[in-house]
Amino acid sequence: MSNTFGGALKLTIFGESHGAAIGAVLDGLAAGHPVDETYIAFQMDKRRARGGGLSTTRTEADKVKILSGVFNGRTTGTPVTLVIENQNTRSGDYAKTAGLARPGHADYTAHVKYAGFEDWRGGGHFSGRITAALTAAGALCQSILAGQGILLATHAARVAGLPDAPYAFDEAALRAQLEAVEKNPGFPVLDEAAGEKMQAAIRAAAAEGDSVGGILETAAVGLPAGLGQPFFDSVESELSHLLFSIPAIKAVEFGAGFGFAEMKGSEANDPLTVENGRVKALTNHCGGVNGGITSGMPLVFRTCVRPTSSIYKQQQTVDLSTNEPATLQIHGRHDPCILHRAAIVQTAATAFGLLDLLTQNGGEQRQAGR
Repeated sequence: MSNTFGGALKLTIFGESHGAAIGAVLDGLAAGHPVDETYIAFQMDKRRARGGGLSTTRTEADKVKILSGVFNGRTTGTPVTLVIENQNTRSGDYAKTAGLARPGHADYTAHVKYAGFEDWRGGGHFSGRITAALTAAGALCQSILAGQGILLATHAARVAGLPDAPYAFDEAALRAQLEAVEKNPGFPVLDEAAGEKMQAAIRAAAAEGDSVGGILETAAVGLPAGLGQPFFDSVESELSHLLFSIPAIKAVEFGAGFGFAEMKGSEANDPLTVENGRVKALTNHCGGVNGGITSGMPLVFRTCVRPTSSIYKQQQTVDLSTNEPATLQIHGRHDPCILHRAAIVQTAATAFGLLDLLTQNGGEQRQAGR
């Protein structure tokens, strides 16, 4: 099992859903970066479950403890260790159905890979709970990027087939949208009326014991041109690798994505011009990346988030202890949709990936914008 990712900047995650704690280690941050624990707590709160028919009733404070790498409010240049205690576990909910592989979850594949020694409580290390650690680490990276004028945010572009307003092409308008989403502690949409319809659809699915999915869209402005490498270490490669580590994400597209399949070359290409001495594209179908390298245009991509696997409807499965067919009725506390909580997780993963790319492209000096 590999739990470490990154090039010049490395991120390690650890813990289990019902263990004592979860956490992350960031190695490769330059010394001297300000660490705003209030900002980290604000980002963590976006991921926190609030119940109300929209998310699980398992609510936790998710207070981040910094064990190392920070002194007098600034990074020291040594590994930063972030820990979050698990304080509201109910393992008995899972003991009742132990051995019954939950459809859509990693129960069966984990059982095969780890020969039955895996921690099955709440999904163990495969749980979406682990994304809290990723959010904490990403919040620190996000604050460092913001110091260089790089702003990013993720909104719920579509939930249960219902659309939000789209991100703007104009950079000034897009930055304003990103700032609004970034400051929003609630449901991450651009159009509040659309968000109300999405929330109603989530509650309707929950009332039926079911779940819904949707699409998350992330954009970043202020990125310099020239980040990334062709082929194996492209911007798309690094970010996709990180994005697919978030449970329930099953597809990623950059720019026009699958829309390119319906275009001609004359429609798909982004014509170039010069504006105030800077090369700029007149369209952004490529989503800010060409040849695996950032173009200086806004980075734009979308992910598909599958409906939550834990539903309350009876399902057909297998009893792993007997290798016989069985039926499963899940109990416990589960989300009817994880998309609105996953938005900040996607932003966090992206922030880490972009800061890693910046560091690869200029070492620790580039982290400080020098």
